Parts: sequence; C-alpha cells; structure tokens
Amino acid sequence: MDQDAPQQLKGTKHAVLAGFLGWTLDAFDFFVVVFLIGALSHQFGVSKKDIVLTLTATLFMRPVGAVIFGLLADRYGRRTPLMLNVIYFSVIELLCGFAPNFTAFLILRALFGIGMGGEWGVGASLAMEAAPKRWRGVLSGILQSGYSVGYLLAALAARFVLPVWGWRPMFWLGALPAFLALYIRTKVPESEVWKQHRAASMKQVVYVVAQNWRRFAYMVVLMTFMMFLSHGTQDLYPDFLQEIHKMSDAARANLAIFYNCGAVLGALLFGHFSQVAGRRRSMMASLGMCLLVIPFWAFGSTVFVVAASAFFMQLGVQGAWGVIPVHLNELSADAARGLMPGFAYQLGILLAAPTNSMQYFLRDRFGYQWALAGFELLTISMLALLLWRGAEEHSRSFQRDPVAGKA
Repeated sequence: MDQDAPQQLKGTKHAVLAGFLGWTLDAFDFFVVVFLIGALSHQFGVSKKDIVLTLTATLFMRPVGAVIFGLLADRYGRRTPLMLNVIYFSVIELLCGFAPNFTAFLILRALFGIGMGGEWGVGASLAMEAAPKRWRGVLSGILQSGYSVGYLLAALAARFVLPVWGWRPMFWLGALPAFLALYIRTKVPESEVWKQHRAASMKQVVYVVAQNWRRFAYMVVLMTFMMFLSHGTQDLYPDFLQEIHKMSDAARANLAIFYNCGAVLGALLFGHFSQVAGRRRSMMASLGMCLLVIPFWAFGSTVFVVAASAFFMQLGVQGAWGVIPVHLNELSADAARGLMPGFAYQLGILLAAPTNSMQYFLRDRFGYQWALAGFELLTISMLALLLWRGAEEHSRSFQRDPVAGKA
C-alpha cells in the first residue's frame, strides 16, 4: 500500500486543481468562438468559413506555445511558466472582446493559440508528477475533464450571456482566469520530480527529446488522430445542429451543456478504468462506444435520439481523452516531461488543424451528416490500430530513486 504524507497529498490536490482550472478556462476561451460563428460572421461581414478559419489559426499556433512554455518548464520549473501562461492567455482573450474588425480578431485568435498550447503540457506534467501512482488514472481523468467543463461553461455563457449582453462580454469573461495565477503562486508547490531531473540547459532538453525520437513520433501520430476525434465531434457540432436540425441558439446551448456532462463523466470513468485495465485497453473500450453511437449521432431524426447519442458520443470521446495526460506523461523522458507531452499534443493539433475546414469541404460534397460520420469512422479505425500496436508504461515511477518514489 502507498503511504502518502499529508503534506504531499495537499500538494497533489493543489497541483491537480491548478492544472484542471487552467485547462478549464483555456477551453472556455477556445469554445466561446464555436458558439459565435454566426454572430461573428454577421458582426465582421465575413463568411462562416472565415470564422472557422480563426479556429484553425488558434489550433495552428498551439505548438509554438508548447515549445516556449515546455522548455521553460523543464529548465526553470513548472509553477512560474504556468503562471505566466495563465496571465498571457487571459489578456489575449480580453482583447478579443475589443476586436474592431476581422483582421484584428484573426490575429488575436492566433496569439491566443500560443497561450492555449502552452498550458496543457506544463499543467499536466505538474499534476501527474505530483500524483501518487495508484491515483494517476482517475486524476488524469479529472485533469482532462477540465476541457469538457470549459466547453460546458462556454455553452452556459452562450445560453445566458450572449442573448442579454451580446458577443463581446463573452470574451471579456476570459480575463477572469488571471486570478488563477495568484492561486498557483500561493498554493501550488514546485514539482519534486522536476527538481530531481532538472535539465542543465534548454539545449539538453532538446537533446533528450531527440534521443527519444521514435517514442516522440508515435506520440505525435497518436495525438493527431486524437485531435481528429475530439475536434471532429465537437467544434462544428453546434453549427451542424443549427443547419440539420434547425435548433435555436438556446436549444443548441442546452444540448451542449447536456453532452458535456457526458464528456466529464467519460473522462472520470475511463481515467479510473485505465488504472485497472491499462491505458490502451481503456482508450480502445471508449472508442468502441463512439463507434456504436455514430449512426444515431450523425443521422438521428428526433431530439431525444440526437441528445442521447451526443451524450454517449462525448462520454466515449472524452473517455479516451481522460487517459491521455497520464499516458503521455508515462511515455515521456523524465528530463523533458514539461516539453514532450505538451509538444506532442500540440503537434497533433498542428497536423489536425484543418479538421474543421476538411469537414466543411466534405459537407459541401456529401452533406453534413455523412461528412461528420465518415470522418469519425476513419479516425476511430486508425486510433484503434495505433493503440493496438503502440507502447505503454503503466504506472512507472517518475522518481530517480525507486524507494523514494513510493507516492
């Protein structure tokens, strides 16, 4: 049995909470745009495709943030880069609410991508290094569920803020995360694992990644298809509901709130399940659920069928994602854990950045329903193959000394 000192448990709680809140608020800031595609198109006098391009710009710039903040985290510790990151993306999000035209908005959304790309890797490494081995699975699920909670909060803002105050205040709410930096400064301890494996220079961090290039390449390919899975089922789904099912803004927001409850549940359930069944098996089980509900999710004709299938689709999608923080951190080299997971994650985003544009392209040729269904069928098939043939280092110690590493 693991014996955890009270002080260590307290540090674990604060580290996981900081990572969870950072990812929640980051996701909120991203998904606000998803609910404003029509409003922003009207405001700036551009097409919906142009607004979708701003989502692509955000995704495209995320690897830049992963490199900048990941290198800082491996060289100087997890806490300070995480604080700087939170302040940065909060300021950019606030400025988005003041954008005078489409060009300014596009530039700001690209700059926001740098902040979004830096948060996950630093926050995940801090949380997973603080987590006791026997709790990593469920804490991984909690951490990753922040993404779905952020989506849920964006849906709530679309439901209650947008109709009353318009689109600009929805971005101004993005300034609130800056207060999280104060919490990190006062409550979150620095990673003891980082102190043990601290790199002598940023050059050494890059060298460690280069030494592990095969493992890193696998992580990048895995994350590319994981991005196809999540963004392919989430980003355009509100627009799909409007176009195919003629749902009002309020109805779409309500449904998004509902299916994101399924997403949070999925991350927790499959994250915990991964501790028992293994990381890859847990992810493959969650993908099986997605496969079963695709016909109802894409072709359902009643509100009940659409709502139920969307709930179980996101339960499966985020069930697979709930395993990702712990899986990538366990696969990563000790001296580059600030950079490797986050950079692989965000390079996956870079390669999958055209997801929304690809689905729009398919929609114009095969219809919205077949575009979403066909895209995800191929994605799930490739993910299953990657996981079946892939690596896993379930519950390996992060500590230099295995005895001291009992967490």
